[in-house]
Amino acid sequence: MKKEKLAAFVWDQLKEMYPDAACTLELDGDPFHLFVRGILSAQCTDKRVNEVTKGLFQKYPDAKAFAAATEEEIGKEIKSCGLYKTKAKGIVQSSRILLEKYDGKIPSDVKTLETFPSVGRKIANLISSEIYQIPAIVVDTHCGRVANRLGFTDSKVPSTIEKDLMKVFPKTRWISLGHSMVAHGRALCKAKNPDCENCLMAGACAYAKERNHHFG
Repeated sequence: MKKEKLAAFVWDQLKEMYPDAACTLELDGDPFHLFVRGILSAQCTDKRVNEVTKGLFQKYPDAKAFAAATEEEIGKEIKSCGLYKTKAKGIVQSSRILLEKYDGKIPSDVKTLETFPSVGRKIANLISSEIYQIPAIVVDTHCGRVANRLGFTDSKVPSTIEKDLMKVFPKTRWISLGHSMVAHGRALCKAKNPDCENCLMAGACAYAKERNHHFG
């Protein structure tokens, strides 16, 4: 099956399986809050980030509050998210840059967002797409795994996986595609013991076919 045809098939199945797939980081209407949640989400579950930021944003509601805080103070608040020293430094420094260079407004451009401390391509794409609805594919470990198994890419590098997916999926589907693939990676296409038997895409999936042959 050609990749474009596979992409059309996969899209239809993902929409059937995950019609309500969306960003699992809490969206409260404040772009800066998503910016902070994005930084905290590195190697941490979105559920944990959402829990931690409930109290965090009560104490530090905006960029001004974070910019005035010390890295040690923020570090204590976010310790359970892991990598807390690096994340605290990134959040405090990014808040100061945001106020000094961008008048507190979160930029929409992905490349500009990537210049902020602790903001990589994944988070830049997330912010750009969720806040400004600019088409982008958020490639996390789940999305990357699903893309590999379905045969859209043979790369483990997120930026390359992103480009490979962009080649075969229309731009209008990029935002939703990322969320749907993440949902699939969490629900069925897990790293260990994926549930191929209950996957609507198994018949077109290279990994499922190989796995079935191996165990069959």
